[in-house]
Amino acid sequence: MERCIATGLLAGSGTFSQNRLLAAWEEAEQQALKPTSAEVLGPFFRKGAPNQRTLRTPGDPGFPLLVSGRVLNTNGQLVEGAAVDLWHADHAGRYDTRGYKFRTKITPDAKGDYAVETIFPGHYSDRPAQHIHYLITAPGHKPLITQAYFATDPFFEGDPVKNWNKRGIAAHRELILPVKLFEGPAAPRAEIRFDIVLEKA
Repeated sequence: MERCIATGLLAGSGTFSQNRLLAAWEEAEQQALKPTSAEVLGPFFRKGAPNQRTLRTPGDPGFPLLVSGRVLNTNGQLVEGAAVDLWHADHAGRYDTRGYKFRTKITPDAKGDYAVETIFPGHYSDRPAQHIHYLITAPGHKPLITQAYFATDPFFEGDPVKNWNKRGIAAHRELILPVKLFEGPAAPRAEIRFDIVLEKA
């Protein structure tokens, strides 16, 4: 809507009254995407993670998981030049603090998509809900630190709508994501989709 007004497509039209122009603007504002909620960084972030899209290797314990999504702005447009740091604990709830196991820093593709093959992170006593950490940066946008949680996590007792704020672990209900489970001839696996919405700086 801002682009249209700036180029005169709306403001220069004689058929648009002030009321209609305001109504069109308000409609566009209502359709704007909400920025992704922020979360804590946590103590286990490490700079310099390699750009890798497959974090699990043959023989790694843990249930296979595909994490995918897009990086958008609040207008629903793809964000160019974004970098996504993603890291999580292993199946037993341990972080690799010396190397880069289950850590990556990736650049979304030309369509804004990112995808990472990994495993479900384990539970640990300080943060008993399974989670994946994110740090997203992009030129002209505010950096975002957030986390993804899993609706299937036993921590939420089968009802994440009711128990999303249990023990204050998850700060935002919308960060608890639905999980798709796949069975069949291939090995069982799960998928989550986490679209990131950044605010302009």
